[in-house]
Amino acid sequence: MTALFDLTEASAATTAAGPRPTGPIPKVIGLDVAMGTTGIAGEGWTDHVRAKGASQHSRFEQQLTGIADHIRHADFVVIEGPAFSKNNNGADALSAMRWMVRHDLWKRRIPYAVVNPDHRIIYAVGTAAPKDSETGVRLKGEPLKAVVRQAVAETYGVVTEGLAKYDEADAYILMAMGLHWLGWPLAVVPDDRRRALDSVRWPERAAVTAR
Repeated sequence: MTALFDLTEASAATTAAGPRPTGPIPKVIGLDVAMGTTGIAGEGWTDHVRAKGASQHSRFEQQLTGIADHIRHADFVVIEGPAFSKNNNGADALSAMRWMVRHDLWKRRIPYAVVNPDHRIIYAVGTAAPKDSETGVRLKGEPLKAVVRQAVAETYGVVTEGLAKYDEADAYILMAMGLHWLGWPLAVVPDDRRRALDSVRWPERAAVTAR
């Protein structure tokens, strides 16, 4: 497990975001589901599941088992959805993986929401197409992932490390979006970022708060 909450390094990042509802904070889990490495996050922590099976079926099993360990007691789960602009050889398997996770949540009667990658990036940095501050060129690939990771560190005081650092950072943003929608924002989020919440198809709030 990496990315422990660190108030010493980033006290400003965890500024109270205003009045919260009464009662205990819901257990919300963010999942950046993948066939190889799935990023997982809850409030103040991140983790990941890495599948190394020789076959597609063994990797499915490893991912589902590892994810289940984290979501079995969740009140709400936020999953990253597909990037429809991308077309790669693993898209079919990844789509199946996401749907198996959603089906497992359905069986457990755990409400969930699916967030488009662009909306996740908007919530993190305010735009789905951030640009390099020096060249003005739109960021893609690892530089884009690094910007989101940095946003997680600056906004929430959570620094993700290791090979899964980008997956875990993405999962943290998803989790933060879910808590914000429920009325438990983890930090002050500007309007240009908060607008991403309006683009998500959320479940009935009562289905989550009644748990």
